[in-house]
Amino acid sequence: MSAVACGSLPIIFRDDSLIAIHKPAGLLVHRSVLDRHETRFALQMLRDQISQPVYPVHRLDKGTSGVLLFALDREVGRVLNSQFERGEVSKRYVAVVRGHPPESGDIDHPLQRMADEHAGIAARGAAQAAQTRYRRLATVELPYRVDRYPSSRYALVELEPLTGRWHQLRRHMKHIAHPIIGDATHGKGRHNRLFQTLYGHSRLLLAATGMRLAHPVSGQALHLQAGLAEDLAEVIERLGWGEVCC
Repeated sequence: MSAVACGSLPIIFRDDSLIAIHKPAGLLVHRSVLDRHETRFALQMLRDQISQPVYPVHRLDKGTSGVLLFALDREVGRVLNSQFERGEVSKRYVAVVRGHPPESGDIDHPLQRMADEHAGIAARGAAQAAQTRYRRLATVELPYRVDRYPSSRYALVELEPLTGRWHQLRRHMKHIAHPIIGDATHGKGRHNRLFQTLYGHSRLLLAATGMRLAHPVSGQALHLQAGLAEDLAEVIERLGWGEVCC
């Protein structure tokens, strides 16, 4: 039984000021009008689990698993929010993407701001600067025709968002024609369906595996890490990338 199914969330760090969990895929951080039918949220689950208030300081998409940080005090939360806004928090993700991107690169592509980000309604107006750094970790070619070619190529990439825009990694990988597998909004349905058929998983193949920041109270360097969720680790292992990932 998963941690979510039995009502608990895996805690990867906790002190008097902060708590970080390994959020599973499929769980919202907090209530959203985009998913009106959902009744479980990481915020409320964690609050119930530790019997004290928690304050979100950043987001993870519903489909993304990995490191999710909360403050245990409002003032600490304000300090952390400022760190995120100033780009002082380093975040590392891994993803499975369509195609074979270059070995490394920087994506500098402005993204239009969302008027109601939790509702997913796009606003008209000037786009915001957005930058993502990526590095290719491994590649594979599978003997299945999805597009016009007799085989299909995929890659494992490490992603570092240098800014924090809504769906930034998903939109940036789509922009360079290497969408993340399992992304129903910005990805390719035929490739998503192939992975579901082959591996039995329809989740977004994106995980937040690491976060580095200065502790908001002590100022000491803090490195938070989360291993891959079991379902994502299984896909990566079956693709032959177990020794190169995470």
